[in-house]
Amino acid sequence: MKKIVFNLILLCLVHLGSAQNIVCSLQDKEAFHSKIISISDLDNQEIGTNMVAIGKTFIGTPYVAKTLEIGETESLVINLQGLDCTTFVENVLAFGLMLKNHKKDFDSYTHYLETIRYKDGELNGYASRLHYFSEWIANNEEKGLLKDMTSEIGGLESSKDINFMSTHRDLYPFLKDKDNYNKIKSSEEFLKRQSICILPQDQIEGQEHLIQSGDIIALTTSIKGLDITHTGIATKEADGRIHLLHASTGSMKVEVSQLPLADYLKGIKSNTGIMVARPL
Repeated sequence: MKKIVFNLILLCLVHLGSAQNIVCSLQDKEAFHSKIISISDLDNQEIGTNMVAIGKTFIGTPYVAKTLEIGETESLVINLQGLDCTTFVENVLAFGLMLKNHKKDFDSYTHYLETIRYKDGELNGYASRLHYFSEWIANNEEKGLLKDMTSEIGGLESSKDINFMSTHRDLYPFLKDKDNYNKIKSSEEFLKRQSICILPQDQIEGQEHLIQSGDIIALTTSIKGLDITHTGIATKEADGRIHLLHASTGSMKVEVSQLPLADYLKGIKSNTGIMVARPL
């Protein structure tokens, strides 16, 4: 209990240039500096190699859900001590951009994280967060940060009504606010008109040779109203196969899947396939 109180006392609010707040504990600020030191020797490597190497520095970090749902207004939450599958990928990509652009300062890190996490790179309330991961991929492609490779590796076009958040309003505390709810509904209407490419589960093994280490993998789903249930980073391991480096809900920590990606997905009943995005 004392530790929890101590951590709350250390919680700090800092202002971004866009007049939004950053929520960050002193422990996370220290974790940022430690991470910069631990990845500094990766500076001259290719971004896909860096993505895997950076991701593996998080191995063992606890899986923690809903780390971004803090306070009554949307803030840029920095949490390097507990990650869900999306914040894991976001942080790895942010540190990858740090290396690519030879940056080591905290302000650059928060800038990259805001750019990745929010529509058009700007935090402007709860609805500006890229909640649906297919939109996360599309918006970050527009920013020039990555490329959706799914169609190029054999993906098939698919359309689906995306409305999980609005139809499960009680699961999202911020949706108690009518304005947030209406904006999310508008985003869902936009997504409803967009199609995405999916590489079907039964074709992944045959196309595995086209997936590169460092690619971002998003797991598509048959769950009504939802596009993506999980995400991680592709890594070619010693067996020559692509595995998933991810914040796992099974082990409740960041790990590399024991099974190759294609076999791992067969154990997920609702999985329909994957999307693949390549950092640029």
